[in-house]
Amino acid sequence: MTRVGSPVGQDVRTSRWWSLPRVVDQRVVVLAWASFIVEVILIGTGGLVRLTASGLGCPTWPKCTADSLVSTPEMGVHGVIEFGNRLLTFVLVIVAIAMFLLVVRMRRTRPELFWLAFAQGAAIPVQAVIGGMSVWTNLNPFVVGLHFVVSGALTAVTAALVYRAMRGPRTAERLVPRWYTGVVRGTIAAVVVTVLVGILTTGSGPHAGADAAVDGGRLHRTGFDPAIMEHVHAVPAYVLFALTLVLVVGAVRLRLSSKWALLLLVVEFVQIAVGLTQARTGLPVGLVGTHMVLAGLLVGATTVVTLSTRGTAGRQAVREPLGA
Repeated sequence: MTRVGSPVGQDVRTSRWWSLPRVVDQRVVVLAWASFIVEVILIGTGGLVRLTASGLGCPTWPKCTADSLVSTPEMGVHGVIEFGNRLLTFVLVIVAIAMFLLVVRMRRTRPELFWLAFAQGAAIPVQAVIGGMSVWTNLNPFVVGLHFVVSGALTAVTAALVYRAMRGPRTAERLVPRWYTGVVRGTIAAVVVTVLVGILTTGSGPHAGADAAVDGGRLHRTGFDPAIMEHVHAVPAYVLFALTLVLVVGAVRLRLSSKWALLLLVVEFVQIAVGLTQARTGLPVGLVGTHMVLAGLLVGATTVVTLSTRGTAGRQAVREPLGA
């Protein structure tokens, strides 16, 4: 079945729901969004594992115990939380496989979607191994931090997947002046430094991910002074906020679309507010978990701001409806 008079001036073959599409349709967009959402949820559940001291709720890997693949009643709530987080990884696997299958026939026409979906799937086993290493090392904070780094990278990948699925492939058109591009690059650097220092700050604080009795009588920390690390963490965060203000004001002055820069600014404002509040209230687990999820959203928003500086082919040239 074909549709005549397509936006690109030629017939476009519509896709039935059970067939693999050759161009982007609603299924691709939905799965791209699902990929991003699941990544953010995994950051939240990973934070829940750490903040409830359930990091060793399953004391072995890949099994939950030496004799059981799943958590047992004797392991209590910590086992349920840790095993639940492991189960959510399988949801991500299903979503990633489905995403890859939907874009596999576009590997020549939309290679950016193909490689983004491939990167998402390829990173999952890497994450799983790092998760196993964190258990084997009794929640070494540097290994746990690496776990979050990969999660942040996957958030960027899936955010790019959503943007490219909805907006189309990149064109050579530059939408902003060079100085604006320079500020965007500075923003990316500030985000990277802020997140990395934030990981070290969390790894220096009281939330070690397990009780001392479970963790062999000692809680693994980075050895850095958490009070000092909080101040160090604040420096790149405020630099990032200032750079984002420049992006917003610059977009308004240049009469550019400012919605993505504004989105990034809002995420940062909330992130700073939560960070200051948690530091002044003794790091309650709810606020620390919220801060972690916001870090994932920060990476995603920064990714979209970066991609929006270049032109795209547009939705009408790359999307097709599902056929009956």
